[in-house]
Amino acid sequence: MAERFTADRMSLLGTEMAFEVLAMAKGLEAKGAKLVHFELGEPDFDTPQHIKDACVEALRKGYTHYTPVPGIPELRSAIADWESGELGVDIDPAEVVVMPGAKPCLFSAILATVNPGDEVLIPNPGFPIYESVVRFVGGKPVPVPLREENDFRLSPQDVEERVTPRTKMVVLNSPHNPCGSALSKSDVEGIADIARRRDLLILSDEVYRKLIYEGSHHSPLSEPDMKDRTILVNGFSKTYAMTGWRIGYSVANKAITEHLVKLQVNIASCVAAFTQHAALAALQGPQDCVAQMAGEYDRRRRAIVEGLNKIPGLSCRTPGGAFYVFPSIKKLGRGSREVMEHLLYKGHVTTVHGPAFGEYGEGYIRLSYATSIKNIEEGLRRIKEALQKL
Repeated sequence: MAERFTADRMSLLGTEMAFEVLAMAKGLEAKGAKLVHFELGEPDFDTPQHIKDACVEALRKGYTHYTPVPGIPELRSAIADWESGELGVDIDPAEVVVMPGAKPCLFSAILATVNPGDEVLIPNPGFPIYESVVRFVGGKPVPVPLREENDFRLSPQDVEERVTPRTKMVVLNSPHNPCGSALSKSDVEGIADIARRRDLLILSDEVYRKLIYEGSHHSPLSEPDMKDRTILVNGFSKTYAMTGWRIGYSVANKAITEHLVKLQVNIASCVAAFTQHAALAALQGPQDCVAQMAGEYDRRRRAIVEGLNKIPGLSCRTPGGAFYVFPSIKKLGRGSREVMEHLLYKGHVTTVHGPAFGEYGEGYIRLSYATSIKNIEEGLRRIKEALQKL
């Protein structure tokens, strides 16, 4: 009966399966099971001390009230300077909007630009929130397959083949969740060329930018004549182990930024003042903590790839960034969800089945290596034993 009070549009929203797997795991743990967790993209490091100290100091100074809707001027300026230096593009602080996490930035960017019937090209497998929000606003998600033989990178040719007169936007995510792939410079150049020729927007999710292990990061915002047609989303969660702080930001042209600010007024008013001062300390403070975390992730990356490739029935490409691996389970001859549930209930190891990230994820599972080497080794041992009984 209560269902009659809910809006029809709510049926269009999806979810993140990693959190559902976590709930399943918690059910087992409540019964006494000891699990090894590979399902969530949650850094296991603590937020660096100088960032926490800045937050405490901000609280002591009374930064507990409303702030300007798009963010405090000091942080917007710091972000503009940071991104300008990173990408070699002159960014105005007025083009920056600070929001409570990168997800609200993604949601607001799509809500502000995609009309009913507009087509949005989305990497598949991909972060499920892209497709969810596009459907919610009445747009049409168009999946673009990420192929293992191309190291799960988005191919400009595959993008071009799917552009129609109704295409409005292309979503990029590099480094990528769930595959850990990183776009090459030629990939980005090719996709930027398509955007210019076909008059498209690019939504570039770069939250894993500082977690890249081979080569360098390439952003469409750095490409010629792409500033006005790129919405960049970044945040502090992955780079500085600040997932619970809920702070991210977008960079876009001023016309789009005005709409993002209007959405923020209606949704959240502003981001907590003390959190913004912590983010300011993150950008302006020492960066050795970032390098240390990235170095440890790299060590874990090599360990988990080597271990997975020794397990009969599995094969795993070496990811270029983020903290995920996306091994193929095709040789097992079983569906991805069946394998995920078998590993969970028989091996007490949590993974996420590939189709949770889109139809082209069938035949794969995702593991997050944002956990210790000890846990990785134990998890690999359990996976090998469980698969022998599949």
